[in-house]
Amino acid sequence: MQFALAPRSDIAALAQRFASRGFVSIDGLLPDNQAEALAASLRREQSWVEVLNAGEKVYEIALSDYRGFDAGTRKTFEEAVARSAREGFQFHFRTIRVPDDDAARRERDLLVDRFARFLNSAAVLELLKAVTGCDRVNLLDAQATLFAAGHFLSSHDDDVAGKNRQAAYVVGLSRGWQPDWGGLLLFPDGDDLRGFVPAFNSMRLFAVPRQHCVTQVASWVEEERLSITGWLRVLG
Repeated sequence: MQFALAPRSDIAALAQRFASRGFVSIDGLLPDNQAEALAASLRREQSWVEVLNAGEKVYEIALSDYRGFDAGTRKTFEEAVARSAREGFQFHFRTIRVPDDDAARRERDLLVDRFARFLNSAAVLELLKAVTGCDRVNLLDAQATLFAAGHFLSSHDDDVAGKNRQAAYVVGLSRGWQPDWGGLLLFPDGDDLRGFVPAFNSMRLFAVPRQHCVTQVASWVEEERLSITGWLRVLG
């Protein structure tokens, strides 16, 4: 599949919103059939990894292995995650990481790898530079993420030394998501709470650093919050 941007005439308005708020939604990023194909390929993919942290240490467990844990082991993991979330930064979701190196993307050649290559094309870089005003951006890194019932990402600001992140993005690939299901991208700012409900074929962009979180997906939700996420970075 050859990805392409959907035609648009709202770039100036998007840039104005980003400049005034520090975040914006680029709706209808792709032709819908391309977004559908990307979502479908990720739902079929068998290489998902369960990812969670314990302080600074990140654990990545093949989903097949994680599902093979007995009830006691799974409960121990979940209790440790909940305890850490009460005390500090914590996350738990699923991921398929995409290599930054283009040769590695070409070699593996999943559809998500092709989408990452598309995100680094001249057309997409030109659009995102125009919207964010970050003229030096020359890399978009990427990973697929899946938030199922119980998954969350607690509050943080994405500012990591040496990464040169200018903005973060989330490309939503879930249709019909409801606010009461959780999985909301929120920007806490005192009593003024702003953010986004997951939406299909939309790119949410926000400046780095900015405090944000993904709220926990409710225990009774059967749908999965599917997206491609990453950062606009300056290398070199």
